[in-house]
Amino acid sequence: MYLYKKILNKLLAKKMSISTAESCTGGLLAYSFTRNKDSSKVFMGGYITYSNELKINDLNVKKVTLKKYGAVSPEVATEMIRGLYLKNKAQLCIVTTGIAGPGGGKKNKPIGLVYIGIRISGRTKIIKKNFKGTRIQIQKKCVNFIFKHLDILV
Repeated sequence: MYLYKKILNKLLAKKMSISTAESCTGGLLAYSFTRNKDSSKVFMGGYITYSNELKINDLNVKKVTLKKYGAVSPEVATEMIRGLYLKNKAQLCIVTTGIAGPGGGKKNKPIGLVYIGIRISGRTKIIKKNFKGTRIQIQKKCVNFIFKHLDILV
């Protein structure tokens, strides 16, 4: 919990706006920001684009990209982050798309596979991670990883 507050304080000090678009983390990332006092000063909002339909309608992910690569792919994460940024121009945009389980995994896309997109200072980075554990453990590990990564970036 300390790390979440530390990152928020850094973002507050820099007056850096934040927005999120989540699939596999289902709002846990947004909650991790907004559970802290003063988060409304920098947190603009978030989307939970769990379905492909919402990825298309809310974030302008292309149907062809989803069909060709699947929702859990660096290509979709890239389109999600671009769409999120174009929606609200937040200085820090973060997206997640992955397979939290317990079902849905395949040999080439196992349970725990997550793509994280981070756009900060005009640069976008897509990170591939494989987390182990139960559904909630995978979601929490993903959010914790993001905050640890932000500790370096912010």
